[in-house]
Amino acid sequence: MHPTVELNLALILFLPWFLILGALYWIYPRRPRPAARIVFDLGALALATAAFLLSMHWSMEIADRRHGHMWPQVLATSVGYGVWLAMMTLAFFVRRAWLRRRG
Repeated sequence: MHPTVELNLALILFLPWFLILGALYWIYPRRPRPAARIVFDLGALALATAAFLLSMHWSMEIADRRHGHMWPQVLATSVGYGVWLAMMTLAFFVRRAWLRRRG
């Protein structure tokens, strides 16, 4: 396997799922949708993806390779997905509180 593909395999495999969850985050709630919310949502999605990439690459580096060649991929996928979900959950609750305060 090409080293670049191997390093980013978790992102390649999770990209469709991230697109689905990201679209649901973007769509709901439908209103209100001021310009500030669009900027917040774009920032939250970008920040979650960047955190995913950083945590994925970090976990690939610290993975103990004595447990097999696949272990770094398993660890990177698990840690990265957890970080992405945590970031999006935090963004969801911050956005909800912000929208309630505005309305």
